[in-house]
Amino acid sequence: MKKKLISLLLAGAMVFALAACGGTQGGTAQTPAGGSDSPAPATDTPAASGDVKVGAIMLHDENSGYDMAHIEGITTACEELGLDVASQLVIKYNIPEDESCYDAAVDLAEEGCDIIFSDSYGHQTYMQQAAEEYEDIIFVSCTGDLAAASGLANFKNIFPYTYESRYVSGVVAGMKLKELMDAGQVTDPYVGYVGAYPYAEVVSGYTAFFLGIRSIVPEAHMDVQYTNSWYDLTKEGEAANALMSKGCVIIGQHADSTGAPSAVQKALDSGKVAYSVGYNVDMLSVAPTAALTSAQNVWSVLYKATLEKFINGEEIPADYACGYAEGAQTISALGESCAEGTQDKVDEVWAGLKDGSLNIFDTANFTVGGETLSSYTDSYGMNGAETITDGVFHESVIRSAPYFDLRIDGITELNNA
Repeated sequence: MKKKLISLLLAGAMVFALAACGGTQGGTAQTPAGGSDSPAPATDTPAASGDVKVGAIMLHDENSGYDMAHIEGITTACEELGLDVASQLVIKYNIPEDESCYDAAVDLAEEGCDIIFSDSYGHQTYMQQAAEEYEDIIFVSCTGDLAAASGLANFKNIFPYTYESRYVSGVVAGMKLKELMDAGQVTDPYVGYVGAYPYAEVVSGYTAFFLGIRSIVPEAHMDVQYTNSWYDLTKEGEAANALMSKGCVIIGQHADSTGAPSAVQKALDSGKVAYSVGYNVDMLSVAPTAALTSAQNVWSVLYKATLEKFINGEEIPADYACGYAEGAQTISALGESCAEGTQDKVDEVWAGLKDGSLNIFDTANFTVGGETLSSYTDSYGMNGAETITDGVFHESVIRSAPYFDLRIDGITELNNA
């Protein structure tokens, strides 16, 4: 009760302060993610690492691959920066995307955390609410898109170039698909994808995955089945089974459980031609012969960069994004069922991404309604910003969170599960 009273008083004080100072709302950032045209930092005084206390809010726990990647990421970052994880890192698990997140953020603030992270898109509005009330604490939403527009100096967004690892994992899938077709085991290059929600983050990822496949098998086509849940073993397994029953021979995923890979392994064991590409974690433990690889984010790179700036008293950009070139993207070990030559191809693709010779969303490689796009200003939440220049859709450049929401030809979104 005392905490809620303090929060109400702080909220009232914030309203008064904004009225007195003539506070304004900013628009969507038009500078590159990580650029300097961001709100001023909440603090410019370096903090000794021994005095810093870090908080984190997780949607699930270590049973979710996505959350496990974040848990490992923030723990590794703290250790590399010399923070004592036992005393300087507080993690709250299984926090839903509702008012519980605000309560968790307030709890962490009251426990003395100086910087607080959350790992799910649906957390961000509650993180923003807490940021408005605790001006001296930095709040970082790891998959958010509201920081720049909020006008808050202590509210930030970070996100990796996930589309890079998606594309590379798609190349792995494409190599397997070609092998199956060359051997006469498959005649229809039909791929399935289990997606959580029809958000830009998911659309960007499955499109990159598909373009990776098409770089090897140009005639490939793909269906996407949504589950309306980030983590649901049963729904994800059922979605994979439904896609395989339609003839899909490779199943990708943007969902957080092992449900889809497990279902694919079971199908493969029964004699069906079926292989899996996972997300977040290595899926070989649940799909030893069906799993080809998993797209992975190396979250420690983003956590470390953000914490290092905070500790050094440097400005933390409103949006920060990075990818393979900075070590923030990878794929898991290739499974035993991968096609011959896959590792060499993967190395070639990573090199192209690193030196800039490969642009994943090159508009020459896809069409929308039969047309090649030269301009696109309708991305969700981008306030009319131009996202295509020089023949390339520039993802996670104007802001960190994905905004590629084009539905390209060759991909069909099925009715929600």
